[in-house]
Amino acid sequence: MSNIRGAKVDMYESLPVPFGLVRFGVAPDHPDVKNCQDKFEEVASSSNFNFIGNIDIGNGLPLASLADHYHAILFAYGATKDRKLEVPGENTLKGVYSARDFVGWYNGLPGLSHLVPNLESSDNAVIIGQGNVALDVARTLLTDVDTLWKTDMTDYALQTLSKSRVKRVHVVGRRGPMQAAFTIREVRELLNLPSVSFDPIEPVLLPDGAHKLSRTPKRLVNLLSKGSPNRASSARKHWSLDFLLSPTSFNESTTGSGKLTSINFVNNKYQGCDMHDPNAIVAPSNNHTAYSTGLAFRSIGYKSEPMDGMKDFGIDFDETRGIIPNDSRGRVTSLSSDGTGLPGMYCSGWVKRGPAGVIANTMEDAFGTAEAIVQDWNTGQPFMSGDRGWDGVKPEADKRGLRVVSWTDWKKIDNVEKERGRAKGKEREKLASVEEMFNVLD
Repeated sequence: MSNIRGAKVDMYESLPVPFGLVRFGVAPDHPDVKNCQDKFEEVASSSNFNFIGNIDIGNGLPLASLADHYHAILFAYGATKDRKLEVPGENTLKGVYSARDFVGWYNGLPGLSHLVPNLESSDNAVIIGQGNVALDVARTLLTDVDTLWKTDMTDYALQTLSKSRVKRVHVVGRRGPMQAAFTIREVRELLNLPSVSFDPIEPVLLPDGAHKLSRTPKRLVNLLSKGSPNRASSARKHWSLDFLLSPTSFNESTTGSGKLTSINFVNNKYQGCDMHDPNAIVAPSNNHTAYSTGLAFRSIGYKSEPMDGMKDFGIDFDETRGIIPNDSRGRVTSLSSDGTGLPGMYCSGWVKRGPAGVIANTMEDAFGTAEAIVQDWNTGQPFMSGDRGWDGVKPEADKRGLRVVSWTDWKKIDNVEKERGRAKGKEREKLASVEEMFNVLD
């Protein structure tokens, strides 16, 4: 809007509230990461911006409904599913959870309040995956719940966490520490949790001569080598990073209770390469390991899915990579060998480049796509021909009986959440269902 004179932007959101991953994915004890909301608030205050909440494009409202009313469409709907391990027991046993669902549950994502993970089933939790989400889950399980009461975590999650029996958390990865996806900040926070100890990492897994490494791996090696300042003998809880393990099955008891009691892993080994190389490859060995536990979380990444109606726009979603084909600047292209561009079609974020990186990366990526749109407009590249925007789409939404939530409506919800939060000594108490949100507006 700041670089194209008179540009108007309509933002469609499937939920009645904005902020997406920032609201429902960022850990409650990381309020500083949510500061990007301030920039969005600034943008939303413009008369040229229109928030259209509670409209699910592709489901409630066909994507084709937009075609005749915009010059350009930008897809930025992220990764809506999480990747699965595809091992026995993963989908059938009680006690096996998706980390994505767990994070959404404690952050108040509508539709997940029913999850109610049984944190009283085991004193030993296993998280499979070693990205930042896995470490968020570990930190949530290990942090003193009295600390979490001060955050915007939902009350129902806090009540459940207050009853947790978990005393030890294993964060398991298929490769080694130099290939793990977590960031230094996330590891440092876990290492410095009060009254929580960390099991030392086998020295062979870390390279000698850290001073010879570049800045980031050197900091990581020094951090992991130093470990936690808390002694195991005096700590109330414990955690470990367990490497070179891939799950082969989730197991139930011999009584057939349907509940998780253990996980089998195959031990991996490096394949003829430097084990400290970030791109090192591993393969299964003949050795196996088993963990006894009644609580496990799958956290091996997210994936994007095609939106219904994309093919009608000529968009061939890349199912293998889980992205909308694009020229790396955000211009949507076909999957044909010549990579022909589709006029007026753009993408940004995880659906553009895959589910990797932190919010800062996603913001930078969004700026890049915006620059591509501006460049195309200023150089006279072809766009779509519509110009009525929401005014042209609204009759179809009305005909389908869809309820639209405006920015003004959102601010009412926002104020109620903050009022409820203040009464409990926290920033906000989120409304965790669409029904609750509508009750505020009615």
